[in-house]
Amino acid sequence: MRYKVTFLAGFSAGFVVGARAGRERYEQLRKLARQAADNPAVQQAAAAVQAKATGLASTATHKVAGQFHDGIASAREKVPGMRGRESNGHDGGKHHFASAHDARDSAHGAGSPPADA
Repeated sequence: MRYKVTFLAGFSAGFVVGARAGRERYEQLRKLARQAADNPAVQQAAAAVQAKATGLASTATHKVAGQFHDGIASAREKVPGMRGRESNGHDGGKHHFASAHDARDSAHGAGSPPADA
């Protein structure tokens, strides 16, 4: 029990002293960081790093997109019934969009008049 009390007393004293010293050190580091950020050489270096990162991201995006397209084309060749189809699932250029007239004809059988006519 005596060790617990001694430990807690030491911890409390260290916490109070550390908190005061910590705040001063925090303010000092914050001031140094602000001075570094305002330095023109640091700003120039940061701009160069940002430009390089943007270029690398663009290159990576194009590579991934190309590999994705190649992978889709490869998968399309391996899946039965997908050869010659576009990415939207339709046969190349042979799109058929149903009209209201087509829907009515299919519901009543082609050539037969609707029941209410």
